[in-house]
Amino acid sequence: ITVNAICPGPFLTEMNIPIANTEEAKNFIVGATALARWGELREIQGAAIFLASDAGSYMVGSMLTVDGGWTAK
Repeated sequence: ITVNAICPGPFLTEMNIPIANTEEAKNFIVGATALARWGELREIQGAAIFLASDAGSYMVGSMLTVDGGWTAK
């Protein structure tokens, strides 16, 4: 059994669209990422495909962070 995790940062989804353009969200979410924007769902697909493919077959117990620089900032 291979166990890996994708650790997403702030991604724009239908659930958070109502708050996405508020001043609070811009200051907190956008201001906290190195890329200064919300992630788009297409940007996390590559990580999922990688882990599900043969290319990720030697990864075990890893956390793959896709967060626009949230943890790097």
